[in-house]
Parts: sequence; structure tokens; C-alpha cells
Amino acid sequence: MSESRKPLLGFVHKLPSGTAFGNSGKTHCPLCMGLFRAPRLLPCLHTVCTTCLEKLEPFSVVDIRGGDSDTSSEGSIFQELKPHSLQPQIGILCPVCDAQVDLPMGGVKALTMDHLAMNDVMLESLRGEGQGLVCDLCSDREVEKRCQTCKANLCHFCCQAHRRQKKTTYHVMVDLKDLKGYSRVGKPILCPAHPAEELRLFCELCDRPVCRDCVVGEHREHPYDFTSNVIHKHGDSVRELLKGTQPHVEALEEALAQIKSMNSALQERVETVAADVRAFSEGYIKAIEEHRDKLLQQLKDIRVQKENSLQLQKAQLEQLLADMRTGVEFTEHLLTSGSDLEILITKGVVVERLRKLNKVEYSARPGVNDKICFSPQEKAGQCHGYEVYGAINTKEVDPAKCVLQGEDLHRAREKQTSSFTLLCKDAAGESMGKGGDNIHVAVVPKDKKDSPVRTVVQDNKDGTYYVSYTPKEPGVYTVWVCVKEQHVQGSPFNVTVRKKHRPHQGVFHCCTFCSSGGQKTARCACGGTMPGGYLGCGHGHKGHPGRPHWSCCGKFAEKSECTYSSGPSAGRSLLRTVAL
Repeated sequence: MSESRKPLLGFVHKLPSGTAFGNSGKTHCPLCMGLFRAPRLLPCLHTVCTTCLEKLEPFSVVDIRGGDSDTSSEGSIFQELKPHSLQPQIGILCPVCDAQVDLPMGGVKALTMDHLAMNDVMLESLRGEGQGLVCDLCSDREVEKRCQTCKANLCHFCCQAHRRQKKTTYHVMVDLKDLKGYSRVGKPILCPAHPAEELRLFCELCDRPVCRDCVVGEHREHPYDFTSNVIHKHGDSVRELLKGTQPHVEALEEALAQIKSMNSALQERVETVAADVRAFSEGYIKAIEEHRDKLLQQLKDIRVQKENSLQLQKAQLEQLLADMRTGVEFTEHLLTSGSDLEILITKGVVVERLRKLNKVEYSARPGVNDKICFSPQEKAGQCHGYEVYGAINTKEVDPAKCVLQGEDLHRAREKQTSSFTLLCKDAAGESMGKGGDNIHVAVVPKDKKDSPVRTVVQDNKDGTYYVSYTPKEPGVYTVWVCVKEQHVQGSPFNVTVRKKHRPHQGVFHCCTFCSSGGQKTARCACGGTMPGGYLGCGHGHKGHPGRPHWSCCGKFAEKSECTYSSGPSAGRSLLRTVAL
């Protein structure tokens, strides 16, 4: 088989004129940050120096593996396939992405060598005028030239020796500076099993690059071909796979761009809402502070008003007390020290003064009280557009001024809810206008004082309270209504609970003749009869009451309680008339 050279993947490719090698090549180790030294390619496609990988802390894993393990290594090319078995495995974590890397049997050095990275390192070194490169032959001196035939970097001394040998006399030698425009200057890749042979062939069965010695040994009778002949097929398959992967890259980039955009929008939105919150909070705080100042000023005004009233009352009482003392002292002195004539002469003035003083009306109690309270839950309207709470109240409920209202105050029916309203007022007789007072209501039957009826007191928050209860039995009940443990005006009072309201069993009609459809046997509680054998009442006939009434009991009021009673005590048996 002859090897045909094609320009698809030549060993040395020169970049177009004016094109510099980009920064996409891997040249520096992510761990030591230096140029790669014996770089190894991990399954996650990250490259790390061999020595750096050996410094990583390994860990034990259990892996079901065989000869066709996913872990890529050059050493595994020539290993025989092993049956699947449960074997302890040593692994490391990729220092770039933290992916788990299962090491092959040969350890780190059995991982795939990244020759592309080595080529990039070589190009990087060439850009630095060959700094860091040593001769491939003597491994001592710096490189000056490169043998394009042997693909070896040589120092000046080894270059001269290279030219003196017969086999290498006509090899092409180039200066390192002339190689800066090339894309590949790497060394030939040698076979790990046969170091003297270059990997030029590809075993199709094992899907591995092999050398000439391999195809006559371990890969005997395996189909193989030159790498230059199979690169198109395998390269196309890789390109097809890459073609299917690139849309995912674009989709992920678009997704990340959207996430970044959403994150920016989120930040902007958060800042906007934060500004709104601050503006609202600052406005609310100002409104609360202003409301606070108003409350404090109101409290100050109340204090001044009450103090002025107390001072005025104090001055009046002090003046009255001084007048009283003067009158008492003068009168006592007159009665103890004056003669009869002096008493009689002064009597008129003294009596007139004392009578006048005794007629002066005054209150022995302070004209104002200290009943000032703050209600934080009470609405206080709006301040700068904000709803504020908290009010200062000086009113105090006076049980003697409170009023009970409602139609059910003194009447109720068994098993039916009765109710009334308590209107709380202050000492001046004005409505309190707010709730929160301590209201106690009790409904107790007179004959069963140990079985009070459950009562419900609903605070209407406007100074009125809705009281409801449901007596279970008829009888007389006593109702207590207390505010601040004091009976209100009209409490206690009695309520007569009657039996449950009886609905009418008949019809509310004008006459029996009409409502029964002309039946002769139809009777009515009104007692009317008609000529012709009709037992009921009719229009304009004897016994017709002259207005609508109930057929069951004869009552004229449509909304009334039925008084019809059945049984032996009933006056007569009345048939229910049927409404047409």
C-alpha cells in the first residue's frame, strides 16, 4: 500500500500572509499558569500538565469498566479487552470544571497526550525568539534552527553535526524566525509501543492510530489504511457531530444572553421598586411624623384647656373659701365678744352676708378629669394621601347617660333571636362616637337563675353596640346591661318571652266561595254562611266580615299569629280552603 499525501491535514501548514496565530491555542496550564509541560487531555477536554495532575489528591470510586472504557489513554490502545467487572477505581477532579476523571490503569501518564497543545507551546516559544527551547539532540543549548525533514529543533553545534552526516546532509534547515508564520511545527507523533516508529496508519477495527510494527503484530489482519486516506471519513464524522453541537452552543449562548438581560432588567426593576419603597416610606414617615406632631399639639392644647379650667375653678373656690372664712370668723367674733346691743345692731348685715354665701353654688369635684387616652387602632383620616391611625380621646362613657333602644327590649319569642341596641354617651350626653368600651350583658330566666342565656355583643365602632340573644323557653327573663361594671339607664329590666310564633294554616282571602272554587262544604273561621246550602261565607251574604281575613282563624291582619286551635276544645271543625 502506497501512502498518498494530501494537503488536507499536512504536518506543516503556513498561515495566510498577515494572519497571526490567535489566542485560541492552549499554551498555559490552568494550575501552574506556566507553559504546558507534557500536557494531558482529560475526558472533559481540558488540558493540564502531567506534573500538575500528579499533584492532585486522588479519591477512590467504584466503576464497572472493561477494556472499552470511556477513559481515553494512549496506553489503553494496546491493552487487550477485559470482561466487565466491578473494580475499585482511582479518580481525580478536573481543576477547571470539577468533572470526575477516572484514571486508567497506568495513572495520569496513561491519559491522552495533548499534541495540539504541545504544538501551541512550540509556536508560543517561537514568538519569543526561541526562548525556552532546548536542542532536541543535546538537550543543553538553545535552539537556533529546525530540520524540516527530521522535524527536530537543533542548536548551532548539533546543526553543523547534522549537516556533516551523510544521511542528513541534504535535510532542509530553517531559522526559527522563519517558522513564526506556520500553524504547526510540532514533532512527529511516535508510537508508544514502538518508539522508533511514527504513527502513520489507522486501524479501522480498533479505531486507533498505529505504526508499521503494530499492523504486523497486535493488529495483524485488522483492516487499516494511511491516516491521510481515512482522515476525510473520520474528519467528516467529527464535523457532522460538531455541526449538531454548534446549535446547542448558540442556543446556550442565547439563553445566557437572555439570563444576563433578565438579570439586568431584574436589577433595574429592583432598583426602581426600591426607589418606590423609599419614596413611599419617606412620605409615610413624614405623614406619621406630622400626625404625631398634631397629636402632641392636640394633647398640649387639651392639657392647657384642662389646666385653665382647673385654675379658674381653683381661683373661684379660693375666693369663695376666703369669703366664707371672713364671714365665719366675723360672726364667731361677734357672738363671742360682742354685747347684746352690738349683736343686734350688726345682725342685719351679718345675716344678709351669710345667707348670700350659703346660696352660692359650687362643685366639690374638679370640673375636669384626667381621662385622656390614646387609641392607636382608631382611624385618623389621611395625611398627605396616607392613611394614618391613632387618636387622642378625652371622652369617658357615663353609664347613667347610656340609652337602650329597640323594639325587642321587653318582648321576645322562644327559639327566635331578639335584639336591641346600646347607645353609649359621655357625661354631657353626647355620643361617644367610638367603640372599645367594656360592655357586659346578661339575660337570666327568673325561675332558672343558674341557666343564663348566651348573649352576643357586637361593637359597631361608632359608640353603639348591637346585643342579640335567643331564649329557649317562654317565661320572664331579667336583662342586665352594664358599662364599666355599672348599670346603664333602665337596667336591669324584664322581658316576657312568649311561645314561638304560630303561622296561619289557611289562606288570606275575601270569601270561602271564591277561594274554594264554589265548594258547599268549605267552612271558614269567620262563621259566615250563604243561601243554597253553602256552609262558608261569600260576597254580600250573611256572615261575611266585609274585608279580607284568614280562613283558619278569622283574623283580619295578614301579618299576625294564628290563634286557631284544633281538638275537642275547638268550637267547630274548619276545613282549609284551597286558594285557586
